[in-house]
Amino acid sequence: MKEIINKASQWLTDVFDLETNKEIQHLIDTNSDDLADRFYKNLEFGTGGMRGIVGAGTNRINKYTLGKATQGLSNYLHQIFPNKKLKVAIGYDCRHDSKWLSKVVADVFTANNIKVFLFEDLRPTPELSFAVNELGCDVGIVLTASHNPPEYNGYKVYWSDGGQIVPPQDTGIIDEVNSLNYTDVNFNAKEELIFSIGSEVDEAFWKASLKNGTFGVKNREDLKIVFTSLHGTSIKLIPEVLKRAGYTQVYIVEEQAIPDGDFSTVKSPNPEEPAALKMAVDLANKVDADIVLGTDPDSDRIGVAVRDLNGNMKLLNGNQTMSMMTDFLINHWKKEGKLNGKQFVGSTIVSTNLVNEIATSYGVETKVGLTGFKWIAKMIKDFPNLDFIGGGEESFGYMVGDFVRDKDAVTSTLLACEIAAQAKANGGSLYQDLINLYVEHGFYKEHLISLTKKGIEGAEEIKQMMIDARENPLKEVNGSKVVKIEDYQLSVSKNMISGEESTIDIPKSNVLIYYTEDGTQVALRPSGTEPKIKFYMSVNAILNSASDFKTVEAQLNTKIEAIVKDMKLS
Repeated sequence: MKEIINKASQWLTDVFDLETNKEIQHLIDTNSDDLADRFYKNLEFGTGGMRGIVGAGTNRINKYTLGKATQGLSNYLHQIFPNKKLKVAIGYDCRHDSKWLSKVVADVFTANNIKVFLFEDLRPTPELSFAVNELGCDVGIVLTASHNPPEYNGYKVYWSDGGQIVPPQDTGIIDEVNSLNYTDVNFNAKEELIFSIGSEVDEAFWKASLKNGTFGVKNREDLKIVFTSLHGTSIKLIPEVLKRAGYTQVYIVEEQAIPDGDFSTVKSPNPEEPAALKMAVDLANKVDADIVLGTDPDSDRIGVAVRDLNGNMKLLNGNQTMSMMTDFLINHWKKEGKLNGKQFVGSTIVSTNLVNEIATSYGVETKVGLTGFKWIAKMIKDFPNLDFIGGGEESFGYMVGDFVRDKDAVTSTLLACEIAAQAKANGGSLYQDLINLYVEHGFYKEHLISLTKKGIEGAEEIKQMMIDARENPLKEVNGSKVVKIEDYQLSVSKNMISGEESTIDIPKSNVLIYYTEDGTQVALRPSGTEPKIKFYMSVNAILNSASDFKTVEAQLNTKIEAIVKDMKLS
């Protein structure tokens, strides 16, 4: 505790403002349990950048931690582009602190003679990614904590291609940031270098989204859509882009259309959770809608609910959504005669293998990377001679084309509506088309369990769980022998039958994947942005006909329940 007090006491100096001094002094005086969590480590860049609780301290999002990150980024940019007139775009979401923190970040950039394009108001994250290219910027920043609870905020860094930073830029920036003291941060803004942006970028984004997200589908006016922004940024773009595309029956959940950093109508603004879309589903049942669409606060993730075989609204999981989108896109390319063996789709190591099966059936390659859309964006940069069709991950994110280099709920919303409208025009439904995919390629069913472990003890517990999994690997999963283990931290794939090892040729990551004799997969991965460890489970079976769907689904559900029980995760 002495070390914590010493670190905290450094925040009582005149380097920090009076409000910060008072906040830290109060924590020391009251012997607060919160003090250790604020200072036991420095907030780090994870898979999504920096993300944490807002407040004073080294392990918090505040003026000084973001200032230090921005100073380090500014120094790095000047080092690698010594004679360039640098430009940065900055966006922010609906959280209470996002607007003023975005100005703090802008101030530090301008203090370092970097021109800033600052959005006039909250905007979706994919628009920030788009703006980096549209405005010819060297980097982009968005202030967001995605779907985290209200007390969180975050800082995501984008490179000149519009994708999030990856090696070598990420490590170079982090090294520069870690070399600084808080006294090195220059907060003395040059206001003449800050330029407000808004409607002109909106207009360019709408046009690009329509170009990439519409496919000549007929009878769009017949599709009944319910949309909720879950108090977030997508209200700025999605209603207008649907209108411009020709979707006239759009019902907005008005109670959730007002940006609100408290997310007052939901427990969590996460479209992965059915509870978050309850108000939208209720409205859909009232107006007899065909599809429900909900986005997270910064509008990069999309939740899609459609009518199942019984006519009930059912939330698709991210694997199902990305499978439908991938099949639709590749099929569209095929109809236009654009498939020539030089196309690919992107996926991740914890996403469904159904995407790979779909792509292979068209003769299209699937490139698989680590979790996080920055790796899918990197694929586009790494393979400039190949056409990128689309890419997704199980956590409800999808990217259509390469005009945005991050998951994009705006254009994905359009795509989901195109799929549903075409299915309806053909006398079917999106859900029936999903079942048909299972018949053609195999019925893949996935399940995710997230265990939350907060604070210092939680971080240690997660660390130990991964150590135990490596030192004492599972030999069986629900009675099925483990035949292969992939360890992405060691970059080793081991055949457990022959003992043969091979190298995994993608960047290292703290992920472990078990493969069993019966085709089951179980992946373990600590979250890079939340105090959680995640267990991804995948099972599959042959589906001979659509009439067998309910029976086979029940069998797969039973199998997943048995795996959860076997691994003592229930």
